[in-house]
Amino acid sequence: MRGFKTKYEKQSAAITTVIGIVILFLLFFFVTLDPDDIPVEYGMEVNFGTTDFGSGNKQPKQKIRQAPTPKISEPEKVEETKPQEEAKPSEPAKAAETTKAENVLTQEQEEAIAIKKAEEAKKIAEAAERKAKADAERKEREEAERKERERLAAIAKAKAEQDAKKKKLDALLGGVTDSDGTDSGSEGDDNQAGDKGKESGDPNASGYYGKAGNGRGGNYQLGGRAPLSRPKPEYICNEEGVVVVQISVNRSGKVISATPGARGTTNSASCLLDKAKAAALKTKWESDSSAPDKQVGKIIYNFKLTE
Repeated sequence: MRGFKTKYEKQSAAITTVIGIVILFLLFFFVTLDPDDIPVEYGMEVNFGTTDFGSGNKQPKQKIRQAPTPKISEPEKVEETKPQEEAKPSEPAKAAETTKAENVLTQEQEEAIAIKKAEEAKKIAEAAERKAKADAERKEREEAERKERERLAAIAKAKAEQDAKKKKLDALLGGVTDSDGTDSGSEGDDNQAGDKGKESGDPNASGYYGKAGNGRGGNYQLGGRAPLSRPKPEYICNEEGVVVVQISVNRSGKVISATPGARGTTNSASCLLDKAKAAALKTKWESDSSAPDKQVGKIIYNFKLTE
């Protein structure tokens, strides 16, 4: 006996088996019943057949073969899977989550407060820096203004002093309106203001006594008095130039003081000044009983290097 290869063959065999069992049951039922007990039925005779459908004129005597009726399988029921309900946290878990959230909120608040304080501190520092800079600029400006005021005051003071001296000198000379001259000033070796000398003299001469003229002695100038001795200065250094020595001479013709480096000096080397002073003090002049106790003059020494 061969096995069933397809699903339809298995279904056909099952149906055939069921039908056979039903027929056997019916036969057993009718055989065991007493014919007298079978009620007489009256009605229409029904054609023998094993199906609810058929066609043709040939009546089969036995059960015919037929293709198995396909069994329509019912669709499998898909059980709906209910979404699992999320497990509800327990009370301690809820408390822990609440505490954690509160901690996070507190930390964020603290950070926000710290940032705000830092910004406020920065603003205060910037304001202080701006104020310090403004104060420094103001002080610097005030200091510059003060120095400018002092400079202008010093200039004004010097001018006022110069004007006062000029007025005082003009008053000593009788004032410009009382004088027949056109210039102002004072020059001489006395304590009284005035222009000491003679009208026929030289404004650049240093002598105030003697006869008017160009003087004598060339580089030896003492009014009209001439030098009697002219000692030469020693020449001990590798320097050259002109040294002017201002001298004071008494009536007997002796040089009582000598100051080297007067106006006109071109070389102020100490070796030249010292030797020029020594030579000037040794110079002897003419005596003049009408001369003042200290007659001022000058000696000019010209130092030259020899080849």
